[in-house]
Amino acid sequence: MPLLDYSFLGKIIPKQKHKKTYRKAKQSYLNRIRLAMSFFYFGMGFCFASWASRIPDIKSYLSLSEGELGTLLFALPIGQLIAMPFSGKVVTRYGSQKILLLSLPLYALSLTFMGMVTQTWQLALALFIFGVCGNFCNISINTQGVYTEQIFRKPIMGSFHGSWSLAGFCGALVGLGMMALKLSPHEHFLIIFLVIGLIIWTNYSYLVKVKSVAKEISGPKFRFQIPDKNLIWLGVIGFCCMASEGIMFDWSGVYFKDIVKAPGALVILGYTSFMITMASGRFLSDILVRKFGARNILIVSGITISTGLYTAVAFPYLIPCTLAFMLVGFGVSNVIPIIFSTTGRSTSIPTGEALTIVTGISFIGFLLGPPVIGHIAELTNLRYSFAFIGIFGVFISVLAYFLKVFR
Repeated sequence: MPLLDYSFLGKIIPKQKHKKTYRKAKQSYLNRIRLAMSFFYFGMGFCFASWASRIPDIKSYLSLSEGELGTLLFALPIGQLIAMPFSGKVVTRYGSQKILLLSLPLYALSLTFMGMVTQTWQLALALFIFGVCGNFCNISINTQGVYTEQIFRKPIMGSFHGSWSLAGFCGALVGLGMMALKLSPHEHFLIIFLVIGLIIWTNYSYLVKVKSVAKEISGPKFRFQIPDKNLIWLGVIGFCCMASEGIMFDWSGVYFKDIVKAPGALVILGYTSFMITMASGRFLSDILVRKFGARNILIVSGITISTGLYTAVAFPYLIPCTLAFMLVGFGVSNVIPIIFSTTGRSTSIPTGEALTIVTGISFIGFLLGPPVIGHIAELTNLRYSFAFIGIFGVFISVLAYFLKVFR
């Protein structure tokens, strides 16, 4: 575990004669740190949700088939995978605070590139850059989230991921508004870039500082090490969850447009309903884990994911599908906060590198799932694609039941 630097509190909050006054001032400042961290999660989620909300528009503008869109979406995971071997090491050596302040604005900037595309190769390149920046941003922001949770000494990771999901809901609404105003994706994404700049400017000074990141690293700089098998299995659970989550981000709008035949602006209803329950579930996650235990919550979550996906497949109509997507949202809401929080307690390797292993495996599902779904849909039907992903919820429940780290 890293040594968290509390020395800055003494400079910001001078010692008071009355201990009660000092404790109150200190707690107020720590709460501000937690709020700042929530804003950073919100910013990252807002970027991704903005991209997801305009996928149908970009697909139509470039006249892409489902298979062609699926192929182009591979550019994003390729960018993630190329950055993956380096991101954990870089975050550990230079500090999650510095890397987050660099990667988040670049993540937002790369979003604007996608609004400027006029050809398919340009979209592929923009998605690749988006993936590289997203990987560094993801590792650094979750490392900061783990450090903040350690300060509070209680589960709060769910609330951070709830902020990410809330941003997804807000991003969907903003996307709907931008389409109603007939703003192009590029104009939309430029506004998002300015919002991210404001978030960083007002919250960067509250990021958690680590006393000595370099001390976390021992031995040779580059050494192959077989990771703790528990980290691998946590990553597999994350893979199953994020594959389910990924298709909801990238294909829910297309599913409502092509399968449900939702009219006009109601195309975004499936994505919005998913994000509402996902955000709500994550804000409840910390309470549920404390009351029922991580293992039980994971088992129920897996069953809920499968139930929602198979309901959408069996009843491809507006109201049943909306309710089904809400079930999927609630099911995936608890899994990732539990996985990342558990990963942060690992003592075998530095936090940043442990998170790289788990998030690396998890995000393969998040990023490879949607392109694969596109190709399955091209060969068969989008309903069969959703049915294929439905089995992953069962895997989550089974793995959570047998994995010893949750007992």
